[in-house]
Amino acid sequence: MPRMIAERELTAPVALVGADGRLNPEAVGWTRTPLLDTSGIDGRGAWGRNKRWEYWAVTTPTHLVALTVSSLDYAAVHAVLVHDRRTGATIDRSAIAPLASSAELPASLGDGPARARTRSLTIDLDEVDGGTRLRATAGDVRLDIIAHRPDGHECLGVVVPWSATRFQYTVKDVARPASGWLEVGGERIELPVGESWAVLDHGRGRWPYRMVWNWGAASGTVGGRTIGLQLGGRWTDGTGSTENAVLVGRRLHKIGEELDWEYDETDWLAPWRIHGASADLRFEPFWDRVSSTELLVFGSHGHQCFGHYSGWVLVDGERLEVDGLLGWAEDVRNRW
Repeated sequence: MPRMIAERELTAPVALVGADGRLNPEAVGWTRTPLLDTSGIDGRGAWGRNKRWEYWAVTTPTHLVALTVSSLDYAAVHAVLVHDRRTGATIDRSAIAPLASSAELPASLGDGPARARTRSLTIDLDEVDGGTRLRATAGDVRLDIIAHRPDGHECLGVVVPWSATRFQYTVKDVARPASGWLEVGGERIELPVGESWAVLDHGRGRWPYRMVWNWGAASGTVGGRTIGLQLGGRWTDGTGSTENAVLVGRRLHKIGEELDWEYDETDWLAPWRIHGASADLRFEPFWDRVSSTELLVFGSHGHQCFGHYSGWVLVDGERLEVDGLLGWAEDVRNRW
């Protein structure tokens, strides 16, 4: 049976938390632009439950790139990933530093840079005219990429309320045209314009200690139009919020439904299906990025599978066919 959700669209700036540090009920809903003030998630209130991050993924015909700058209050977790689709070679560097001292994150999206500084890697994320500049170094990896933001480009912002003290604000910004370069082991790769895409996952919130989630995203062109898929599941179930949407051109179309995710946990590279009354999508992976971290108070285990989407989504009552959109789908289980 369809699991439709009536969600409120927010159209004016609002603070995520009130003066008491609890979730502001007026912030619950979804947006087309980053409207929320998240300065209340500063690590001083509810210490240990604050989770702040900026995650960027870039897909190209030859490479997959991902950057993470994050603070979990008691630790900072950063990562630089580069996967060569031509050879299968992967460089995956991560760093965990105590008390988040190595992370610099803006109070709200767009308010300033995000930076990571450790012995093994550096990351700089800066807002520039017309987009965001992504720079990183890790061993013999260097990159300098612009995630362009076309005029009128919309993105999905959602507040997910588990309770007045546990909640998350996420911005998923898909199908950002990317340009720039990547250098691995002395080989310089220029990103092909028109075939390279960046996706942002911006997060600010206070989380339960244990959580599982699904996330899927894809970007590309279909019939000469830019198409971006944004899909989520499990972590939002039962909250009255969803993080499902499709970008067509520069316009975001919200999918107000809890979609069903079907996949084989014994064979992560088998096809996945994500479906409901509003969408029916088949995801065919070609690479599984397996991550596993187990520390005293923090544990994370995930399968981020990269591949291609095909199928359809409803846009204003009409079926939009998609075929061969490059992206990913993931299963993540955190203890944090």
